[in-house]
Amino acid sequence: MYWYNGKLIKSQTLELDIYDPGLVYGATVFTTMRVYEQCLDSSLTNWGAHCHRLLDSLKHFNWSEPNWNLVRQGAATLGEIFPILRITLFPDGREWITGRLLPPDLAIKQAHGITTTLAMSNFYRSLPAHKTGNYLSAWLAKTHAQQLNSQEAILINEAGHWLETTTGNLWGWQNGNWWTPPLTGGILPGIVRSQLIKKLPMVRESPWHQDLVRGFEAIAYTNSVVEIIPIHTVHQPTGSLEYNPYHPCFAQIRGFF
Repeated sequence: MYWYNGKLIKSQTLELDIYDPGLVYGATVFTTMRVYEQCLDSSLTNWGAHCHRLLDSLKHFNWSEPNWNLVRQGAATLGEIFPILRITLFPDGREWITGRLLPPDLAIKQAHGITTTLAMSNFYRSLPAHKTGNYLSAWLAKTHAQQLNSQEAILINEAGHWLETTTGNLWGWQNGNWWTPPLTGGILPGIVRSQLIKKLPMVRESPWHQDLVRGFEAIAYTNSVVEIIPIHTVHQPTGSLEYNPYHPCFAQIRGFF
């Protein structure tokens, strides 16, 4: 089931006009949230932050706002069933909300970390400050990484600086400090990232060049669904890098969830 344009629909198909820009060009914006305790108003759900993200993109693109009451009604309805919601908005104000379950291996990844692969520099997200429906590049990067037995891919720029994973923001620990790539590098301003910058005692925003990433003791990525997942291995053309997925620094971030 899903919610579309003010209605709950029990189907696995969605009917769109063949000329709908959301279908033809990926002209949509979306946010993916985790609903804690089946409650949109939970501080961990961050309903307000997700709505602000959507509204910011709508204003930036000069698109119509949806009926926010219907958006909330749809999210509340599906949030009673699914812990993860994807709220998508079309340029004319239509809303489309889908739900899914938490990944069955999430706890294992959170506890023991994952393997990642550096993506080729031509795999980059368009309009990186916004979550648009055109996610082909990130999807291709992650699919390619999975073919190499990695669970995620790390996007890079032409200078080889690490930017973000295909689904979350990067964090590194070195000499008692947290490091994260800057927004000026062309990354998504993640909701969890924004909160952690305010809550963690010391965060340095700096480009992740090779000298920096080789000095990290531990790295991880965060997003609103998985919270934090350590990365123990990063495969790259110049040789793999290994990090400690059990580093005690991760307790600082886990404590916020």
